Amino acid sequence: MEEKDLIAPEMAGETELENNQSTALSEEKELSDDEIAYKEFVDSLEAKWYVLHTFSGYENVAKENLETVIEKFNLKDRIFEIVIPMEDVVEEKNGKKKLVQRKAMPCYILVKMKYADDLWHNVIYTRGITGFVGPKGRPLALTEEEVIKLRLEKIKVEVDIMPGDNVEIIEGALNSMIGKVQSVNVEEGVASVSVEMFGRDTIVDVQLSQIHKINA
Repeated sequence: MEEKDLIAPEMAGETELENNQSTALSEEKELSDDEIAYKEFVDSLEAKWYVLHTFSGYENVAKENLETVIEKFNLKDRIFEIVIPMEDVVEEKNGKKKLVQRKAMPCYILVKMKYADDLWHNVIYTRGITGFVGPKGRPLALTEEEVIKLRLEKIKVEVDIMPGDNVEIIEGALNSMIGKVQSVNVEEGVASVSVEMFGRDTIVDVQLSQIHKINA
């Protein structure tokens, strides 16, 4: 009996330790299952475009800082593209005109991401960003029509335009200008066009959807 009394507490201790380890393993397995389930949920999300508001003049800073956040928190599989919308405009300075690029949407950047609530703080507290554009500041994805209008996705355009063709530019700052195609990049949906601008020939890149072939 004495030997049994001495051994019993030790055996009881081992049993308790085994039970605790079993419970811990069970909890760890449950946590892993939750993580797997959430990953499957995120994988099922569709990447969409969202608009973020920035402080005035902080568009580039916000973009760079968000890129840092992506690296720091390993969000490459959640946030894919960050765009500062730009447009070509003709400016006149000191009596001379020139084609320059400027921000098409000051104080805004566009981000393509698989959004879920866990990204809220990562994005909203990035320096330079003041919030999402949407009802009451909640994220609202752009519609397909808005994405096309903003030219955020490459659109395949069926064209019979070739180098040497004469074309008319039908959209943008160079609307109505006539030029000659120098090269065509079907994959990018862009053509390099030579136009007479400011008294000399200038090569400009134009979306294929922005030009119309004309007879020589």
